[in-house]
Amino acid sequence: MNFSHDAMIRCIGVFKLFKAACLIVIGFSLLKLIHRDVGTQLENWVASLGFDPGSGMINHAIQKATALSPTRFKQFGAVSFVYAGLFLTEGIGLCRLKHWAEWFTVVITSSLLPFEIYEIIHRGSVIKVFVLILNILVVIYLLFRITGEGRATPDKTTVRVTSALRSR
Repeated sequence: MNFSHDAMIRCIGVFKLFKAACLIVIGFSLLKLIHRDVGTQLENWVASLGFDPGSGMINHAIQKATALSPTRFKQFGAVSFVYAGLFLTEGIGLCRLKHWAEWFTVVITSSLLPFEIYEIIHRGSVIKVFVLILNILVVIYLLFRITGEGRATPDKTTVRVTSALRSR
């Protein structure tokens, strides 16, 4: 297998692990908001990140979040952990160069593309467009690998050794 292809697969794996880590942080943050003053907590978090909690868009988001029930925070937290589990599975499998992980990533990533497109249409942002493009490129690259164009062809020595081992 070509080193550059291994490095690319591992890079995709690290990207998936990063997404999983972000979702885990989001999940715990959502669960931490249950039975708290959501508005004050969010304002503190936003301010600690260096943003102005009084700005129009951030203030609107905080107001929407304060209207959510504790049950909704639990549901969003649970969904966040489920997606984190999927991304962890993809990331670990890809970092270990497992062929099944390539298939798994194509299926999972492709199935989420319509939701990403819907989100961009209704609440688009540069980051969402960037992530969509990145996910499309990941699917295309992995399909290229899976179909064989991206795999190194075995040399004659490898084929003879493999055939000799099978005949034993």
